[in-house]
Amino acid sequence: MTERKAGQPYSAEELLSFDRIKRAMTSRVLDRIEDLWQGKQPISVEQMNEVIEDEWRRVKEAVRSSPAAREAFRKYLERTVAEQIDKLMKEDKAELESLGVVEKSL
Repeated sequence: MTERKAGQPYSAEELLSFDRIKRAMTSRVLDRIEDLWQGKQPISVEQMNEVIEDEWRRVKEAVRSSPAAREAFRKYLERTVAEQIDKLMKEDKAELESLGVVEKSL
């Protein structure tokens, strides 16, 4: 069961907040470390850090590929693109008006 849990994708609910990410990630890291240990000698700090870093990469990838992240990025892009277009229009407004561009269309 721990192997399945350790390899399963993160759910959208687990990625909603930092505290949820921490709980889900902690559970998965502990499961993976226990699977590595299996009653043998304690694992090294380097091995623990490797598991933690690997799981952190999985969390970040899950967040990046989530629908909420795509929606947030789209909103960011819309805002950024609109600001850049507004800046360009402001810089060249007089020239464009002299060429017949009006403030608002009908």
